[in-house]
Amino acid sequence: MRRPRWLTAGAIPIAAALAITSCSSGGEEEPGTGAGDPAKNESTEVTVFGTEPERPLVPGDTSETGGGKIIDALFTGLMDYDPVSGQPREANAESFELTAPDEYTVKLKEGWTFHDGTPVTADSYINAWNYTAYGPNAQQHATFFTQIQGFEDVWTPDPDGPDGPKEPAKPKADKLSGLTKVGDYEFKIKFTKPHAIFKDKTGYSAFMPMPESFFTDPETWKKNPVGNGGWKYVARVPNQELQIERFEEYKGDDKPKIKKVKFVFTDADAAYTQIKGNQLDFLDTAPPQAIAGNVWETDLPGRAKAYPVMAIQALAFPLYDKKYQSVDFRHAISMAIDREQVTKTIFEGNRRPIKGFAMDKVPGYQDGACGKWCEYNPEEAKKLFDKSGFTGPIELTSNADGGHKEWIEAVCGQIEDALGTECTFEPVQEFGQIRDAINARQMSQIYRSGWLADYPLIENFLNPIYRTGGSSNDNDYSNPEVDAKLAAADSAETTEDAYRLYHEAEELIAEDMPSVPLWDTPSIACWSERLTNVRLTPKRELDLSFVEVK
Repeated sequence: MRRPRWLTAGAIPIAAALAITSCSSGGEEEPGTGAGDPAKNESTEVTVFGTEPERPLVPGDTSETGGGKIIDALFTGLMDYDPVSGQPREANAESFELTAPDEYTVKLKEGWTFHDGTPVTADSYINAWNYTAYGPNAQQHATFFTQIQGFEDVWTPDPDGPDGPKEPAKPKADKLSGLTKVGDYEFKIKFTKPHAIFKDKTGYSAFMPMPESFFTDPETWKKNPVGNGGWKYVARVPNQELQIERFEEYKGDDKPKIKKVKFVFTDADAAYTQIKGNQLDFLDTAPPQAIAGNVWETDLPGRAKAYPVMAIQALAFPLYDKKYQSVDFRHAISMAIDREQVTKTIFEGNRRPIKGFAMDKVPGYQDGACGKWCEYNPEEAKKLFDKSGFTGPIELTSNADGGHKEWIEAVCGQIEDALGTECTFEPVQEFGQIRDAINARQMSQIYRSGWLADYPLIENFLNPIYRTGGSSNDNDYSNPEVDAKLAAADSAETTEDAYRLYHEAEELIAEDMPSVPLWDTPSIACWSERLTNVRLTPKRELDLSFVEVK
């Protein structure tokens, strides 16, 4: 998870600003193309690598990629994103018009239904957005509705964090005053300030519609999620697998050709071995063991391809832990890491170091915001470390099932050499364990962090993570100057002004270094011999509407 605002007065055309072309090492537009077998499409269950979702599959409360890719299959919003270019396009919206500088009017396509047969209406969106935004519901995506009129009346900040004894004040209202129903298939969205970019956000999971059955009995719904997308939920074995099936009444243009998909929850190394043996059909990211020496090219001839995706890798500091309060310590960690060496030796040049908090090809991103703080300088790192007063070993942690061991151990070795203090990698068994501790604000180690953009704009790499109270601000980072700069960028009159202000916000963030940006993370997707028409989307997901069985 899941955008600098290109406003109508902006100088950059929408299509040009949002285009992110998917490419590959082979130079072909799409890999493994060829006719599928209609009979096998109907009878074969395609198995896809996944990770156990950390929470029930409620769109407004799902912010990690394991649950996110399943949400993307089960739901379709007002907008979605082209699976090749990433450009936003109308999906459930018949029209989505800016009818005033601070107002959108949405008309829905009629005839769309949820998987339980009930219609998708204006109420489906209004009720879902009100539920997500309402503070007492504690939804992770609540702050995505910040700019809608009335948000300050439905959401109140937690005064001392999730583990503190104080409860947030009860909100004045439980509904966003800026959402107005016009008819069964039409509603208006009013903002506190002009917010023209909002339309492009609504393909993200925070903005999905919800059926009446969810509001009637949320706990029962969570056991059998009901969406409106091209795929419907079938069954789940916790920590093992989750099955979905094509929704035959789906009205979207991206109706699947295959009938059944099973997400298999395993570690990346095991998944790669299964791909080689044709026991698993798709893996979105080859693990380091496959990247070293580019062995994936010989292991999987014609069955693997490199794709650029909107993702970066970082190390994050749980700033609520007092031992990470020193900015000198955080800068020392960053400057102790030789990003070039790691990307060349561990990733065989398949990663590129980044010098900011986003990546090339994301509209609005300007390289270099991190400045000297992202340059390898072990001597300066040692001086800053000594100045910080940090004592004790440095510990880095990540999930053991994600293929991160090699690079984290390499980074830890560099830190140890540069700073002259012990650094160890302390893995945990499953990604969900890490997320549980992050959500509970119980992390005590520096941890692997990453960001996979929800949509292609620089704003999405900044606001959710670094704004005070942001939906993915997992480390309680807060800087009023950064907040003000981001707010100014959000309401800028032109895209050029917005991009400049976002870059200035990045520079301020680098001075604080709440996380250490490392490199971009393109994906080498791998698949079994029986698949054809395979392609990876910019969100690092298998395009389930395109893939077929030979």
